Amino acid sequence: MWKRFSLTVLGLLITTYLGLCLLLRWGQTRLIFHPSPVIGTTPADFDLAYEEVWLPVSTGKIHGWWIAASETEAPVLLYLHGNGSNNGDTVSLARRFSQLGFSVLLIDYRGYGYSDRSFPDEAKVYEDAEAAWKYLINEGGIEPQNLFIYGHSLGGAIAIEMAVRHPEIAGLIVEGTFTSIKAMANVIGYSRWFPLKFIITQKFDSIEKIPDIQTPILLIHGTEDEVVPTFMSKELYNAASSSKQLYLVSGAGHNNVAKIGGETYLKTILHFVKSVSSAK
Repeated sequence: MWKRFSLTVLGLLITTYLGLCLLLRWGQTRLIFHPSPVIGTTPADFDLAYEEVWLPVSTGKIHGWWIAASETEAPVLLYLHGNGSNNGDTVSLARRFSQLGFSVLLIDYRGYGYSDRSFPDEAKVYEDAEAAWKYLINEGGIEPQNLFIYGHSLGGAIAIEMAVRHPEIAGLIVEGTFTSIKAMANVIGYSRWFPLKFIITQKFDSIEKIPDIQTPILLIHGTEDEVVPTFMSKELYNAASSSKQLYLVSGAGHNNVAKIGGETYLKTILHFVKSVSSAK
C-alpha cells in the first residue's frame, strides 16, 4: 500500500514538473513580452512636429512616429524600446535626441501601442525592426552610413540583431541590455529547477552575436539597474570586437538612465555620433 502510494505521488510530481517545463516552453513569450496598447503621450504633447508611420509586416501593420530634424543631413536614430514600454513612453527621450539635432523614428512592435494586435515573439520583433529599416532606407532615402540604431533593454537585443544583419549602419547604441534570455533566466534562478537548454526558444543571444558586429558600439548601463545586471553590459563590451565604448551611469536604474545621466548622458551620445560620423 505504502509503495503504491509513493509511486502515485512520485508520478504526480513528475507529471507536474513536466507540465511546468512545457508551460515555460510554450508560454515564455508571455514572460518576456508585456505589451500595452495604451499610449500615454504623443510627440504633440512635447510640441514636436511628427508624421504617423504605418509599416507593413506579415500579420498587418506596425505603427511609428517619424520626428524629422531641421537639417536634412542630420543623423538618424531608429529607436527600439524595451519589453514593457511603447512609443508613448519614449517620446520624452525622443525630444532629447531631437534637441541634439537628430531625426528619430520610434516604432512599436506587434502587440504594442497602435500596432497590429498579434502577440510578439523573437522572430516577429526582428521582422518589425527590419520593416523600420526598409522604410528609412527605401522610402526615407536615408543613407545607411547616416543611420544609428538605439535599443533599450529588450530593444538592445533587437538592435544587436539588426547590426549583425546590416553592418553598413553608422553605429549601434544599446542601453541596459542583457547577454541572452538564458542568462537572464539564470539570474532569476530558473536554472536551478529547469533544463533551460531544452526550454528556451526565445533566445535573444546577444553575447554570441556581438563579436560579429563591425560597426562602432556604445554600451550604456545604470550601475543600480534592478532589472538587468550591469555586469551583462560589461560582458557584451568584452565580447565586442569592433570599436567600442562602455558608459556606466552612476546611481541609475533600468529606466532612468537619461534622467540621472543628464548632460553627461547627452554629451556622450552626441560625441559618439559625431566621432563615428567624422571617421567616415
